[in-house]
Amino acid sequence: MDALPVGTRRHWLKNSGMGVGAIALQWMLASQRGESAPPILKAKPHNDLLPRQPHFEPKAKAMISLFQHGGPSHMDLTDPKPELTKFSGTDYTGDIHFSFVNQASKKLLGSPFQFQPRGQCGMELSELLPNTSEIVDDICLIRSMHTGANGHEVSIRYFHGGIPGILGRPTLGSWLTYALGSESQDLPAYMVLSDPGGHPVDGVTNWSNGFMPSMFQGSVLRPKEPRIFNLQPPPHLAGQVQRQNLDLLEELNRMHLDSHPGESDLESRIASYELAARMQIAASDALDISKETEATLKLYGIDDPATREYGTRCLLARRLVERGVRFVQLFHANQPWDNHDNLVKGLSSICKKTDKPVAGLVKDLKQRGLLDSTLVHWGGEIGRLPVTQEHGSPEKAGRDHNGQGFSIWMAGGGVRGGLVYGKTDEFGHKAVENIVTPNDFQATVMHLFGLNWEEVTYPYNNQMQIITAKRSAKVVKDILA
Repeated sequence: MDALPVGTRRHWLKNSGMGVGAIALQWMLASQRGESAPPILKAKPHNDLLPRQPHFEPKAKAMISLFQHGGPSHMDLTDPKPELTKFSGTDYTGDIHFSFVNQASKKLLGSPFQFQPRGQCGMELSELLPNTSEIVDDICLIRSMHTGANGHEVSIRYFHGGIPGILGRPTLGSWLTYALGSESQDLPAYMVLSDPGGHPVDGVTNWSNGFMPSMFQGSVLRPKEPRIFNLQPPPHLAGQVQRQNLDLLEELNRMHLDSHPGESDLESRIASYELAARMQIAASDALDISKETEATLKLYGIDDPATREYGTRCLLARRLVERGVRFVQLFHANQPWDNHDNLVKGLSSICKKTDKPVAGLVKDLKQRGLLDSTLVHWGGEIGRLPVTQEHGSPEKAGRDHNGQGFSIWMAGGGVRGGLVYGKTDEFGHKAVENIVTPNDFQATVMHLFGLNWEEVTYPYNNQMQIITAKRSAKVVKDILA
């Protein structure tokens, strides 16, 4: 049988009525035969998700990134500043860069929220984070993050893609799945749990595969049921009928690939269809939380309307990583942490939505024995300024952008718990000790996964890495367990 032309094949597949169970793919067939992929080789590209051996023994096997778009206010949440409170209302004497000059003020704004030591380690957190306060002995709080830029998009792309402001780069999740493949051949290796309110700032760039084949892009789950459309085939095509169609498609695809060798987009498209067929069982199981215990649902706040939605996504993240998904990201609609005004109301609202689910995730991973091998990340792209963004009455005050110093935290996956690392100045404006950049963060994450980031390359435009040779990066060894 001659291979069908591309247009004919697409038309036939589109009208075959098979839903997600569409085509057979090479890498899935290889996994069925028990084949494994070769080790990571510098400058050797591949277009499959077969599991690969890291460069050295890893601490982390999976990662859940809880990205907090907008820039959480560190001096109100994670980085107490008594001097800021003491001099609140006076003018800041240092240099400062404003994003909104027409609303700028140099009057210091002390935090309206109280801090106190938490856990055995004595880590100080805000009253807005009562549940996160219960897991401080498991988290490493980095108070010295620095992007050097105050803008949202420029810093988001720095965190995800390795270079400030540059589009077209694969994200950290893409690099990890390219380097290590997937522990599961029944679910996507890189999954994104989006918000019902819409995409975050910078949209799909947050989970882009950049110049890599599309199989390394984040697969987005719908934010409400059904989270995957057409997951099951129509009744008249299920069972043996579907199997016969898949067998035929397997033969067609093999011939078509043989006649078009090296076309990564074609191979990725075929791969995604067969993965969809495998997902009919695996995804249905992973996304079904009905068998979770009442105690588990309460742990994530799913019994409370205020925390139900974010708690459900945090629970789904746990269910995905325990089934072999390599990298899971949770995003918010737009940028709820961007508190330019009404700081007290806005910050209280987003903390109420997220605090309990986030802490519940870490607790649940730990009690299931998954935290040691799962790296959890919480943080945004920037922080906030110590001065007020003037809006007249004090209750309307907010804070402008600040990429000079802010906080993130990590837990599990080989990171030291109960540790505070780095610090900002007395007002929380600039990182001044043990400064950590997004490139340092990326190098450290890859190290935890058993990877030397300099040896993970993709042959595009010479050799590409997550951190280019023109940028410095270090593994932050002081935070490693």
